[in-house]
Amino acid sequence: MSKIGNYIQEAYDELLHKVSWPSWDELQQTTVIVLVALALVTASVWGMDFAAKAVLTFIYGILGK
Repeated sequence: MSKIGNYIQEAYDELLHKVSWPSWDELQQTTVIVLVALALVTASVWGMDFAAKAVLTFIYGILGK
């Protein structure tokens, strides 16, 4: 049981004294970057899906199925 308590104490100490936490401004900036990147990836996937659907619809139309 001592090992678990020691582990928790060391983890707590490390989180308080050794971890470099971002400032509020840095956190906001990186959040905006992540949201913009998410929007770009989402738009890319949507565009590829739309293009694939259009191509397949065209091919199926030619084949008469």
